Amino acid sequence: MKHTYQIHGMTCDGCRKHVEETLSKIEGVSQASVNLEKAEASIEMEKHIPLEKLQEAMKNDGGKYSIHNLGEKPEPKTKKDKPKSGNGTFYCPMHCEGEKTYDKAGDCPVCGMDLVEEQKLTTSNFEQWTCPMHPEIIRDEAGSCPICGMDLVPMKVDISAEEKTYKKLLSKLWIATIFTVPIFLMAMSEMIPNNPLYKLMEQKNWNWVQLILSIPVVFYATWMFFERAYKSIKTWNLNMFTLIGIGAGAAWLFSIFGMLFPDFFPAQFKTHTGAVHVYFEAATVILTLVLLGQVLEARAHSQTNSAVKELLKLAPNRAIRVKDGVEEEVTINQIVLGDILRVKPGDKIPVDGSIKEGQTTVDESMITGEPIPVNKSVDDKVSSGTINGNQSFLMKAEKIGADTLLSQIIEMVNNASRSRAPIQKLADTVSGYFVPIVVFISLITFVVWAIFGPEPAYVFAFVNAIAVLIIACPCALGLATPMSIMVGVGKGAQNGVLIKNAEALERMDKVDTLIIDKTGTITEGKPTVEKIGTFGQEFSEKEVLQFIASLNKLSEHPLAEATVKYGKEQNTEILNADNFSAVTGKGVEGKINGKKIDLGNAKMMDYAKAEISKEAEAEVQGFQKQGKTVSYLSVDAKLAGYVVISDKIKPTSAKAIKELQEKGIQVIMLTGDNHDTAQAVAKELNLTDFKAGMLPENKLQEVEKLQKNGKIVAMAGDGINDAPALAKSDVGIAMGTGTDVAIESAMITLVKGDLNGIVKARHLSDAVMKNIKQNLFFALGYNILGIPIAAGALFPVFGILLSPMIAALAMSFSSVSVIGNALRLKNINI
Repeated sequence: MKHTYQIHGMTCDGCRKHVEETLSKIEGVSQASVNLEKAEASIEMEKHIPLEKLQEAMKNDGGKYSIHNLGEKPEPKTKKDKPKSGNGTFYCPMHCEGEKTYDKAGDCPVCGMDLVEEQKLTTSNFEQWTCPMHPEIIRDEAGSCPICGMDLVPMKVDISAEEKTYKKLLSKLWIATIFTVPIFLMAMSEMIPNNPLYKLMEQKNWNWVQLILSIPVVFYATWMFFERAYKSIKTWNLNMFTLIGIGAGAAWLFSIFGMLFPDFFPAQFKTHTGAVHVYFEAATVILTLVLLGQVLEARAHSQTNSAVKELLKLAPNRAIRVKDGVEEEVTINQIVLGDILRVKPGDKIPVDGSIKEGQTTVDESMITGEPIPVNKSVDDKVSSGTINGNQSFLMKAEKIGADTLLSQIIEMVNNASRSRAPIQKLADTVSGYFVPIVVFISLITFVVWAIFGPEPAYVFAFVNAIAVLIIACPCALGLATPMSIMVGVGKGAQNGVLIKNAEALERMDKVDTLIIDKTGTITEGKPTVEKIGTFGQEFSEKEVLQFIASLNKLSEHPLAEATVKYGKEQNTEILNADNFSAVTGKGVEGKINGKKIDLGNAKMMDYAKAEISKEAEAEVQGFQKQGKTVSYLSVDAKLAGYVVISDKIKPTSAKAIKELQEKGIQVIMLTGDNHDTAQAVAKELNLTDFKAGMLPENKLQEVEKLQKNGKIVAMAGDGINDAPALAKSDVGIAMGTGTDVAIESAMITLVKGDLNGIVKARHLSDAVMKNIKQNLFFALGYNILGIPIAAGALFPVFGILLSPMIAALAMSFSSVSVIGNALRLKNINI
């Protein structure tokens, strides 16, 4: 039997293939065929499979796509419905398990590092004040209670898991330091002639004091290192803590064994008093220094996601709602779609929406990166978190909660920060062999020093073997890529460049060909009607405008909106249109008052079988050569008139294209408009490469053609017709002012929606990739140089040996250095 279902959530051919594969794997399905254009799936079954089982399979596959009966629409997604890559909000900073997340804080089961908390938009992000006598009074700032006059006090705000981890580590560091310093001083006193401590007690007794003092360090302050080491060996996910646990643990256990069974050791392990050399100071100092590195790393790591924290601060938590002419203060959670809100001078705009009354200027720099305030008037869009100027206005709430631009930016930054760049495969490959190789080198070091080293050879062998284990730092290698990605993604978000995943940043650095759409990408995407024209005497300009506005009322295209708006301004009566349909890349068609109406380009007239005379074509070409767009109108397959629409080129387009060309990037304009209009725009922008009359499939074919010729192609667009090419290109770049389908298909989204954002994206990509390579070079170079030095490679020539304590200090600062280098990206100018 065969059934047909509706599929929701597909945007490209890759989606289609994925859905097809998912459905084909369901038990009982003989064959599944998915049609992208119709968004339908035809499934052949051995016996009837309940729809619920199909829906469960789609849900288990990530929840991006959904399956329903024909004509049935899915329920709108809420924030809880949005698919997550894991099951919580904590993740490993080294992305050892990809995008997997955890429910609570802890350490990564693979590398042992502390899990990082994802920054989310919640009411706990805001500090609020309340009255101790009247808890119903809640304010965003300090002041006095309007009821009793008492000073408001801060409400309890939860400390982030990140801050808790830092404070916990810091307190343990103080404890470790308090007990380690006396141990270190006791050990170093041996270098003082006539050691005064030995006049108080024998060395054997001081060794017992060192043991007692080391217990809080080993079993409390740094016990987590040994737990992680044990877990790493048990699961064979060998990591940095494996080496620390083996090295420090060996030194501490050796010391206890030496105290309990001194006769077991040869003379070269003993002092002149007959006591065995103990290494409590080495073990505790190593562990304390590693703990210091963890504290510094936790503090430095908190700065890598500072961009998201700054975005969270933008989120307002209260608004003024106007209901029946009465203003009331409400929380953000109380706002519903369609509410009318009052935004006062200097206030943050509470949610996304449009202005319904008044005009103002809005500071959008926190989202777009552009410092100049933007003028806003009636019907203009405003975004949550941006700051109103010096005038009050009324707005309508159109997007709330997780659907606001600010929430989407925060979610995209979080997701991108957890993604893995292809270059990270190098670090992963090296890390996979790193720890076993270091342990092997440590054993070889012990054997070589024991056989060929000077007396006491075994002591030298033991100390140098520990130094090798301690100085090696696989975590520096693991952090090299994700730290740079995290800071870079945040930097991009602050400048209006939203990166969907780390791969986009790496690919953008290699792009040599950029394809750009015209309308909404090069131009402002705010078309206006310049002229309504007629052919013949059958219909007047007023009737032509009426047909155009009435048909376009059902279209979402920016050009259609311009004609409808113009029609309303001219007090045109809008008629009902039946059998409306859009013909992709050509135009629209429908029936009005029983007449067949077609509107669009010359291809649409061919489709409608309406002949364009040479005189009509010449008249229209005059406008097209000025860079204007002209749509023909036919009534019952007979040419009746036309509409001339102009769309200004964005002021930043020419400069951005020139800068990209200077970087060696070939810029090609592909547009569905006619050749004359495209040529006029290309000429103004000094573009030599352009193609006109391009349908969506033509743009897709052009991308594939360039890729076959070895080009790394980026595609920038804003419309539904750009989605296939955006998905197919190496890097899809969507204008934030465009359609949701285009944004979904792209790897990079430009909030402001102009070509200058592509320049920023390229600069950001260059800087991030350079930073990653610096980190990898440092991490690899550090280990390549550090391990041989710790093994004693410099001793035969220079007589230099590396103390395990110095090795621990170097290891602790290696990861901090990598993070510090990544933090430099916060200060780059893109």
